[in-house]
Amino acid sequence: MGVSGLKRVVITGLGPVTPIGVGAQAFAQAQRAGKSGISTITRFDPAETGSKIAGEVNDDLSAFVDPREAKKLDRYVQLALAGAALAVQDSGLSEEQLRGERTGAVIGSGIGGVKTFEDQAGVLHSRGPGRISPMFIPMMIANMATGHVAMRYGATGPSSTVVTACATGTGAIGDAARYIQLGLADVMIAGGSEAAITPIAIGGFSNMKALSTRNDEPELASRPFSASRDGFVLGEGAGVVVLEEYEHAVKRGATIYAEVVGYGTSADAHHITMPAPEGRGAQVAMRMALATAGVNPDQVGYINAHGTSTHFNDLHETQGIKHVFGDHAHKLAISSTKSMTGHLLGAAGAVEAIAVAQALKDGVLPPTINLTDPDPALDLDYIPLEAREAQVEYALSNSFAFGGQNAALLFKKI
Repeated sequence: MGVSGLKRVVITGLGPVTPIGVGAQAFAQAQRAGKSGISTITRFDPAETGSKIAGEVNDDLSAFVDPREAKKLDRYVQLALAGAALAVQDSGLSEEQLRGERTGAVIGSGIGGVKTFEDQAGVLHSRGPGRISPMFIPMMIANMATGHVAMRYGATGPSSTVVTACATGTGAIGDAARYIQLGLADVMIAGGSEAAITPIAIGGFSNMKALSTRNDEPELASRPFSASRDGFVLGEGAGVVVLEEYEHAVKRGATIYAEVVGYGTSADAHHITMPAPEGRGAQVAMRMALATAGVNPDQVGYINAHGTSTHFNDLHETQGIKHVFGDHAHKLAISSTKSMTGHLLGAAGAVEAIAVAQALKDGVLPPTINLTDPDPALDLDYIPLEAREAQVEYALSNSFAFGGQNAALLFKKI
């Protein structure tokens, strides 16, 4: 990624599974229309939780996962398999081309099989340990999305799982790109998946006072950079991409969405949930992404912000961007697609990487919807309300996480 002697890495397949659309075309159209995917929770009765809203994926996934097989898979794995199937189909690669040690997989999840854990904990307390499902462990653990995707495509090359909370999807794509850079793989299936719309997860986040309680207006609840923001909205979904070595992609005539040219990762080393003041750790990740690409700050035209709709994230991310980009920060176009999808936790960064790749390819930058009352302390260009046509050469995607872990990816139009 921008370093002499390393292989070039491009994105040739997109697999978004999101509350606003499943598949690349539906996802792109929804972004451009400023569609909200937030509604009252239907997965369970949310009467006793503070936040009663979420971004659910209500599309039928049976085309991607056999309903009989689905009974043995936590929902986060089902979503990952759907995303992988969409990305592979979009790439035009055949299963024969994918099979073998030159193809690998890195699919992350921030939480893993929380629904399975919750269900089996209920069995333990009501019926005893002898009644716990023998599938409990292999359904729950966080590496099973990678495992099932690799098995599905016979991908015996580099294999790993990233678990860095809300920075997971970005880190998975960055780590996967490095395998190709180093010549260890030609193709990587990479991204993140999350399915945490459950009583225990919603209850936990609600009791932290992290979630929006704008329950009567779900579609208006995720409002990054707004003065009236009151927390993030939990979402579910998956984002999976096919990464490919540039010459390998060109040789087969693949459609190339964007090039992955930079990747940065860092730690705040500050607090388990609160971002470091001035976005200090985020600054390190952004600068590292620029440095690994050999790109100057003033060459970047768009940032897909982490933009959670929480007070401190939006403030410190804005401050961090100002420190990294200086005067150019006010010339940048910035938006948060979480305003539409909600916060997909471990899948967020991967879904947002897909949004960036589409923005570069198509020349349309997604908006920050619900930004009707900008916070006076946040004075950058957050593409309010409506998508914007713009040709951008370089774009950055930010992801920050509990534990103070940060990741940033830099993409180039190609």
